[in-house]
Amino acid sequence: MPASGLFGSVKSLLFGRGRSLADRDLFHKVSLIAVFAWVGLGADGLSSSCYGPEETFKALGGNVHLSLFVALASVVTIVAICASYSQIIALFPTGGGGYLVASKLLSPAAGVVSGSALLIDYVLTITISVASGADALFSLFSPAWQAWKLPFAFASVAGLTLVNLRGVKESVVIWVPVFFVFVGTHAFAIIYALGTHAAGLGGIATATVHEVHAVSAQLGWFGLLAVLLRSYSMGAGTYTGIEAVSNGLPILREPRVATGRRTMVYMGASLALTVAGLLLAYLLYAVVPQDGKTLNAVLFERLTAGWSHPVGASFVFVTLAAEAALLLIAAQTGFLDGPRVLANMALDRWFPTRFANLSDRLVTRNGILLMGGAAFVMMAVTRGSVGLLVVLYSINVFITFTLSQLGMVRHWWRERCTERAWRRKLAVNGFGLGLTTFILVSLTAVKFFEGGWATLLVTALLVAAAFAIQRHYCSVVAQLRRLDAIVAAAEIPRNAASSEALAKEDFPNPDPRELTAVVLVNGYNGLGLHTALHVPRMFGDSFRNFVFLSVGAVDAGNFKGAAELAALRAHTAAGAERYAAWARARGYGATTLTAIGHDVTGEVMLLAHEAAQRFPRQVFFAGQLLFARETRLTRWLHNHTVFILQRRFLLANLPFVILPIRVAN
Repeated sequence: MPASGLFGSVKSLLFGRGRSLADRDLFHKVSLIAVFAWVGLGADGLSSSCYGPEETFKALGGNVHLSLFVALASVVTIVAICASYSQIIALFPTGGGGYLVASKLLSPAAGVVSGSALLIDYVLTITISVASGADALFSLFSPAWQAWKLPFAFASVAGLTLVNLRGVKESVVIWVPVFFVFVGTHAFAIIYALGTHAAGLGGIATATVHEVHAVSAQLGWFGLLAVLLRSYSMGAGTYTGIEAVSNGLPILREPRVATGRRTMVYMGASLALTVAGLLLAYLLYAVVPQDGKTLNAVLFERLTAGWSHPVGASFVFVTLAAEAALLLIAAQTGFLDGPRVLANMALDRWFPTRFANLSDRLVTRNGILLMGGAAFVMMAVTRGSVGLLVVLYSINVFITFTLSQLGMVRHWWRERCTERAWRRKLAVNGFGLGLTTFILVSLTAVKFFEGGWATLLVTALLVAAAFAIQRHYCSVVAQLRRLDAIVAAAEIPRNAASSEALAKEDFPNPDPRELTAVVLVNGYNGLGLHTALHVPRMFGDSFRNFVFLSVGAVDAGNFKGAAELAALRAHTAAGAERYAAWARARGYGATTLTAIGHDVTGEVMLLAHEAAQRFPRQVFFAGQLLFARETRLTRWLHNHTVFILQRRFLLANLPFVILPIRVAN
């Protein structure tokens, strides 16, 4: 088998066959219904019940009965944040993650802060989910196996990266049975604990009142609040997955708003009941931490202590294995939403544009690889310590929560004259703003010297890098605008109707026997005309035909539905036709070849072979930006697609000329 054939077979085996944009059922096949979205996006929140309640419980030290107040506060927080994000879903039906909400309702600067915080949070989502999953799994084994926990975590990150490169739906569907095993076993454990120990609820209430008086007498009421606040803040990781649904709307089944809100209800209800139920079960069974075991593992062992050995051991094994698997599923949120945030920011030029590109499986491959690589590094730095990762984890997501709620409050206040229910909606987001701001301030104060400063520093560095990258792109755009003067000089009407009328005039068709210039263009602009004008300047009247070849890039910004793809196809064809009209007006034979696709170079090569068959005497031309002071940064920030095409054209025995366009930087 040829090397290319072998490579293609291996690639298809690992990642699946490429998807066709011509498939009418494409968006139906890659989108998620509410139940699958609950698995893929809601698992992050639900999985935090594997470590959030534990961190809360441990933070109370000997005053564990105070966890009842923390459980109540956690439920209120979950309900408030879910209600707030349901309104964001309705307002941003095509996707309203923290980056887009802050950018549109506050300012681009606020958006980049929110987006950068989210990116760090999603990297930590992957890391802490995998690390906690390893803790749950290795709770089943003897201490001698603990040395294999970190290698297992590394292997899990690599495996999840590979699975996500296959596609969104494929990376979720395989986990559905495991997800519902988790839901079923934990629901049974909580109900069983409450049912068999209902008589102990009165004793817990009495002990709670006693602890309140004891702590307040010893530390004062402010001391009591400080103890509760620290415990509450240590469990703040519990709420970190709620934002994922609003950010993941583009991958949900139509109608997206209804699907998103249903997913939010599933996630919020399951998370609130599980967190509160586990904290109460810890008290009912007097659970205490044990080395090498999670609190959940200790709880389940005590819960099944009176069962027959095979049944009890089997239940503990299945439940903890389901926890470990769910925590791996939770890492999906980082892989699903992290690359999407990165792609949105790349489309706005905050990050390199290559992060908005889609693979043949229609996933943002570069973003997935970056998230997986960053999680791998974070796992190595922290050695998979869940206690340390929890400290790093929680602050950033509340930066995004707070900015999103502030943006929504500002929006409803502005719309108070046109929105009838503005008071109710303002109250929901206003309460959410007060709550998330309080949590953010308290988290920063409590966790700053415990490692929170490191998270804030990394986020600040990422924000600074984003501003530097956009400054570069803005500089390049300013340089390219100078070329747009050529558009005016070309004396071609700018409106589409005039262009179409000109195209229909009786101009001669291209003669295949004549020498033909095939010009690669991308939209009707000064850069493309500059490239086309170079041909007669360099070769005089040698070329009597022009073929304008254009491919519309399907990226994360326009891969949202069939209507968006149809609009991209029409826009690409209209832009190429304006070049053809410009050439015909000057006496040349001209035509166009257009397509859309996620693999621009692949589509260009298909069109190039078609052009070569129709016009045997052809030469291909393409423009390339040439920076006066090229650096590794400029090379990384620009795709340099032309150089990739040059090699492919030469291998295909097609003449290819690169016309340099100098840009000062």
